[in-house]
Amino acid sequence: MTNYLITGGAGFIGSTLANHLSKENSVVVIDDLSMGKKENLNKNSNLKFINGSVTDKELMTEVLSQNTFDYIFHLAAIASVADSVERPVETHQINFESVLLLLELVRKYQKDLQRLVFSSSAAIYGDEPTLPKKEESVIRPLTPYAVDKFAAEQYVLDYNHLYGVNTSAVRFFNVYGPNQNPESPYSGVISILVDRYKKLKNGEETQFTLFGDGSQSRDFVFVEDVIQALLLVATSEEALGKQFNVGTGKAIALKELIDVINDVLEVKLPIKYESERDGDIKDSVADISRLKKLGYKLEFSIEEGIKKYLVSEDLV
Repeated sequence: MTNYLITGGAGFIGSTLANHLSKENSVVVIDDLSMGKKENLNKNSNLKFINGSVTDKELMTEVLSQNTFDYIFHLAAIASVADSVERPVETHQINFESVLLLLELVRKYQKDLQRLVFSSSAAIYGDEPTLPKKEESVIRPLTPYAVDKFAAEQYVLDYNHLYGVNTSAVRFFNVYGPNQNPESPYSGVISILVDRYKKLKNGEETQFTLFGDGSQSRDFVFVEDVIQALLLVATSEEALGKQFNVGTGKAIALKELIDVINDVLEVKLPIKYESERDGDIKDSVADISRLKKLGYKLEFSIEEGIKKYLVSEDLV
């Protein structure tokens, strides 16, 4: 069996990856459950759950020194941009310092590690207007979250170049799908929308607040396509020491996205319009040609992904 460690493995993306891998592999999940939920994880004898923080040096040393892993996916983070602005020091410990700790422990104890994959973010591109975003695009991080993600990503890749640790990084665009928590401060707009549609279907009074005219666009990528990307990056020799955008290469405006869900559910969600928020990025879309060279083939259009998500939430 192949041995995997997934930090943040009870969260949205982490649990989807853990459930997929633990069907045929041994998976250790570390999560402090500050954002993730243990019930996101399937009950499986191949899956071991550790309730703890990636900032806990003693715990991380124990896990890395007493186990041999083939692959490590470092997904643990405080993923709220707003939280990083409110609490820059605390979020820095998790989003940056824990990465450096992990890299040092891997360097010391995991001599046979085939790959460590670090989850970075499209937030690092900031408001630089050139589209689509390529891995070599101008980086203009505007928040402590984005600064930490970019700095940590560079450390991860430098540990490959300087110390021979097998590493790669992925920059997630707007990921959506089952198990995404609409209450989380970083919840994707689609999970918030799905929550509003549930209320609408239940006959509750609800509305969705749209800032600006709804023409702002995002590259929404279904979580199953993200899992495909993570596994490709982890196992491709060409991905070593490199970073990859993970998206669809296509953007959709928020008002069009709402139309798509309205059509699938045959309802009309009430919209409340408010003025644009300062600092909101108008448009974001990934150039995924580097990922495609590894064999990445998008399996879900926005319509197909939305439909599968809505079915999982018993809305269709």
